[in-house]
Amino acid sequence: MIGRRAFLASSVAALALPHALRAATPDTLQSLYDTAQALAGQPYVAPTGVLPAPFAGLSYDAFRGIRPAIGRSAQLSVGTDLQADLLPPGLYFPDPVKIDLPGPSGWQSVPFSPRLFDFDTRYFSDIDIPENAPGADFTGLRLRAPINRPGAMDEFFVMQGASYFRAVGKAMAYGLSARGIALGSGDPGPEEFPRFTHIRVHEGIDGAARMETVIDSPSLTGHMAITAKPGDTTRLSVSITVFPRVTLTRAGIAPLTSMYLKGPARASVSDDFRPRVHDSDVLVIDNGAGETLWRPIANPAGIEISAFGDENPRAFGLYQTPRTLGDFEDGEALYHRRPSARVVPRGDWGRGAVTLVEIPTGDEFMDNIVAFWRPDAPMMPGGAYRFDYDILWHDAPPDQGQGAQIRQTRAGRQHDMTATLRYVIDFDAAADDLGLDLSSSVPGSVFGETLFRMRDGRKRASFLFAPGDAQAAELRLVLRDANGAAASPVWLHRWTRARDGGV
Repeated sequence: MIGRRAFLASSVAALALPHALRAATPDTLQSLYDTAQALAGQPYVAPTGVLPAPFAGLSYDAFRGIRPAIGRSAQLSVGTDLQADLLPPGLYFPDPVKIDLPGPSGWQSVPFSPRLFDFDTRYFSDIDIPENAPGADFTGLRLRAPINRPGAMDEFFVMQGASYFRAVGKAMAYGLSARGIALGSGDPGPEEFPRFTHIRVHEGIDGAARMETVIDSPSLTGHMAITAKPGDTTRLSVSITVFPRVTLTRAGIAPLTSMYLKGPARASVSDDFRPRVHDSDVLVIDNGAGETLWRPIANPAGIEISAFGDENPRAFGLYQTPRTLGDFEDGEALYHRRPSARVVPRGDWGRGAVTLVEIPTGDEFMDNIVAFWRPDAPMMPGGAYRFDYDILWHDAPPDQGQGAQIRQTRAGRQHDMTATLRYVIDFDAAADDLGLDLSSSVPGSVFGETLFRMRDGRKRASFLFAPGDAQAAELRLVLRDANGAAASPVWLHRWTRARDGGV
């Protein structure tokens, strides 16, 4: 699990860079691709993780007291209405990242100096800031644009920590993150975190920022190109090429990382005044078979891994569906303003599985949810495996098609029955001639199902679940029309026994 405050194919395509970048300056752009490919044939060299003064041994508040200085490392123009801030090392971010910015005669590597930053005198009053700090370098960047109002250069994208990056659309607050690639998420043993080692920013075009990066880790190297277009929905167009150093059988493509502590499906996991605490509450998959799968996220008692087998997925994403302050009652964290992220593949990705990893957490300060695409076919050393996709950062509800729309999932103990839960799933559904198709992987555990119209117009599906001695169960529900055809997304839920041994 990643401290969330710390880190704020089977289809092999042609090995060219995205056309928009390649057409601009193909020779220079190709050099970072070649750098990444050449690194795969060399032994991995880990960073030391050791920082010199004044960046060593910082508290959380002291690290926040180091700020990019305007005109030196902040608000640097990288295109019309686009600015970059270069981020300092310290605390959770010791590893160096080389950064190139566009200049009059091409890209220029920015030399690092502590004097590119302002230091809060509350924490650095007795320190003489040196000109140089051998072993220290930038650790990432953030991008700014007039996304909220004309003339106000607000940040909309940040890239810092391993291969993590995140974005927001208009009037949103940062929430879930994306990664370049995931290795071993949810698997036994330690997870490997490939990291950005080189970021090159290209001159923005038509308000869209453009970057490419080198990724490095013991198991692979990679080249990633990102075009980021800020707006009501901020769209990232991503192309990643993976160069394995070893055979990769458990890689995660287009990973999204989020946090889920509690919600109305099992509020008892946290004794908290807020009814909900999460960055995302549902995984939505548009699979290659034309179905929409709706999988509420949980905070389980143990690590849970769910794999949704597919061929050429149309999209998957982690969504924040409640959108009012009253849903969360948190005026500081602003969970109702945090974005959803939808991954839309470009081209065919072949066979594999959208994979969801849910990790138990006792607080909201750990990212405990990961979703990604895992190809069936291994990626072999010496190969080059490219995946193209878009990530949409937005606050719109999930597209559930033309039928009934799922609005919420709730669950709680049935007051008059021991060790039994009642589940309630609410739909927006105009039709009345709908039936309920309900099943469980534990025979005989679901019963008492009903489907009725509420006074406010919602259609409510309700059923009882008594797991007996089972430790886990897969529940599945879909509404069907008079002809038996699916009239709603497929609601899927994995029940696991509570930490106290109850339901």
